[in-house]
Amino acid sequence: MKSIFIMMFLSGLFFGKKPQDSGRIEVLNPSTFKEAITNKQVQLIDVRTPKEFKNGHIDGAINIDFFQKDLFEESFKKLNKDLPVYIYCRSGGRSQVSARKLVKMGFTKIYDLKGGYLIWK
Repeated sequence: MKSIFIMMFLSGLFFGKKPQDSGRIEVLNPSTFKEAITNKQVQLIDVRTPKEFKNGHIDGAINIDFFQKDLFEESFKKLNKDLPVYIYCRSGGRSQVSARKLVKMGFTKIYDLKGGYLIWK
């Protein structure tokens, strides 16, 4: 019985939605993401490295490198927390972690590109 409880706890921890993320982060497929950012002034953020960004990015995106922790937080502090943030990385991993960080920073709505820039191209 004790082992079942531990397994349920761990699976919820690793695979479940965190309570603070609920309703604040939405993963969008590429076509929905594209429709949402087209012809609009949005906070579009690419969290890849500057080298990755230089090799191609979504038009209008701002590059905030996930791996530069201090610069990452300082850059996001300059954005409006009440406006939606559209975020992406190479394949979805860094943007997912970034989205959770943004929730902790007080951002209210984050849209993450499913599959990242690899799928976008």
